[in-house]
Amino acid sequence: MNWKYITGIIILIIIIIAYIMVTSQNNYVRVEVAGSTSVQPVASQLADAYMKKHPDVKINVQGGGSGLGIRSVSQGIIDIGTSSKGLNANESTGLKQYLIGKDGVLVVINNNSQLDGLNKTQIKDIYSGKITNWKDVGGPDATINVITREDGSGTRSVFQKIVMGKDKIKGDAVVLTSTESIAQSVKGDPNAIGYMSLTGFKGDIKALKVDGVYPSEETIFNGTYPIQNPFLFLTKGEPQGVVKDFIDFCLSPEGQEIVKEEKVVPAS
Repeated sequence: MNWKYITGIIILIIIIIAYIMVTSQNNYVRVEVAGSTSVQPVASQLADAYMKKHPDVKINVQGGGSGLGIRSVSQGIIDIGTSSKGLNANESTGLKQYLIGKDGVLVVINNNSQLDGLNKTQIKDIYSGKITNWKDVGGPDATINVITREDGSGTRSVFQKIVMGKDKIKGDAVVLTSTESIAQSVKGDPNAIGYMSLTGFKGDIKALKVDGVYPSEETIFNGTYPIQNPFLFLTKGEPQGVVKDFIDFCLSPEGQEIVKEEKVVPAS
């Protein structure tokens, strides 16, 4: 029995119930959105913009990870699931997928490091444990502190697929559960390495070139940056009513401009 998943579902249900209780005295149409913590900031901005136009609608946006978003929308617990990874055949059964934008997975280190870039093989060797000292990749003589995301994270899924392949991430890597926690940990540790969404990158840590290409909106859009992933909205079957109208808004020129403002590469 997957207790981690059950706990996540229970927490999500509690959040939704609390949200409904707060708004139950008002005649609102409510839309529940949950999933990827990478997608959460841009989804929240899109929701805020939509609610300004439609004051009778309340859109509640939560995180929890891509896996939770996929499972929860499949089970009808929420209206829209969000994912920062492509879905496999089993996950996509019965779901409609909407590409809101594209994101890059940045490999990040402390700003005090003199290192500017790594290739995918070096990154894989660090995360698998074959390389354990920064001096072996052009850095100082110091142990590399490896930070990763949790199972179920869309960002981790993309990193695993594109960088790690069949190799596993080393068992003693520090596991964190959000983009923000990765950024804060790398910021505070001169010997740390992590990976995170471009959307959460604020410049107080260093993003590395990967295979000689620096991650940016341009290099993600043109496909030259090698570690990138989709930002997806998911519905169980064809969306109806307000849910459909909200998704249409997100894909409209106005919605896509908001996507761009959040440092996500627009889908259109």
